[in-house]
This record gives sequence, structure tokens and C-alpha cells, in this order.
Amino acid sequence: MTLPTKWDAVSHVVIHDSGVERNEALARMQEEAALWSLGQTRASELVDTACDLLVAGLDGPNLAMLAGIHGRHADEEVPELLEAALADLGLNYYPRGSQTGQEAVLRVLASRVLAGLMSPMDLATWAHSTIGHDGLALANRLVELDDVYDTLEYTDMTEQDLEGEILAEARRIVGTPGQDAGGAQAVAP
Repeated sequence: MTLPTKWDAVSHVVIHDSGVERNEALARMQEEAALWSLGQTRASELVDTACDLLVAGLDGPNLAMLAGIHGRHADEEVPELLEAALADLGLNYYPRGSQTGQEAVLRVLASRVLAGLMSPMDLATWAHSTIGHDGLALANRLVELDDVYDTLEYTDMTEQDLEGEILAEARRIVGTPGQDAGGAQAVAP
């Protein structure tokens, strides 16, 4: 019996180096960074995504350091490296709990609703519980629509009507980057 060599293992590895995969990996990193800024994903997810970016052929000293973090230490070390790693990639950094992070996550979740990966009701509930009535102007209509769920039986609307309104709102949110609900340019805190 012959033992496998390191070259046998390498011969089974397929390295993908297409622009599409790079773009998908970059988009995923931007989404994960936004979600992390609001505590909606774990720091270890950012480490995994950094590894995927390296595999896709992207590089940078801070990205490599982020990818090298052990999952056990991600919560402590990711905050120190994330901003620089995102800068290496030309991606946006959202400070923890920031208004810009809220807006980015709102757009990510609205996109997921439009892709059928999240229910309209879950988007409205998330906006209401995370952002609230006095929060981000871009989310105001979703928060109001979540209130309608609570009183739906007392209105002329059906659940399908309400979901249709939430879908329309999700389309509006995704289609207006950098603008609040009134069309004014959004301002970060």
C-alpha cells in the first residue's frame, strides 16, 4: 500500500478564479460586515468569508490576518482587523450599532425578501424590533406595516395585501441606496 503524497492531495483541489466568484465573495463580505455591525452575525463568519476571499484570489495583508484568526478568538480579534481588511478590499466599514450599519442591514434583508430568502413579515418585524419607530427614516414604513400585522383583523386589508405592501417597500429600499425615505441623502452619525 502506497501512502498519498502532498501532491496527491493537491491534484484533487479545484481552484476557482473567476470574476463572478470574486464579486460574489466581495458582496458576501460586505453583507457580513453590515450584519456584524448590528450583532446579526458572528465574528467567526467574517473570518470564514475572509478565507473565501483569499481562495477567490483576493489578497491584502489585513485580509490575510483576518482569515488567519482562530474561530475561538474571533470575537476579540475581528474588531481590531475588520476595518483595515475591508479597506484592503475597497469595501465599507460600519461601526457597531451605527446608523449606516442599520441602513446597510436593512438593504441586505430587503434584498433577501425580494429573493424569497426571508418572509415579508420577518422583515417588518425585524425593522420594528431592531430599529423601531424613532429610528432610521428609511425603515419607518416597514415599522408602521409591522404595526398593521397586530391590527390586521380590524382592517380591510388581507395578509396578502400587507405582504404586497412590504414587498413594495423592500423594492423601494433596495432601489434607493444612500437615500432616506424622503429622498434626502442619508447622513451617518
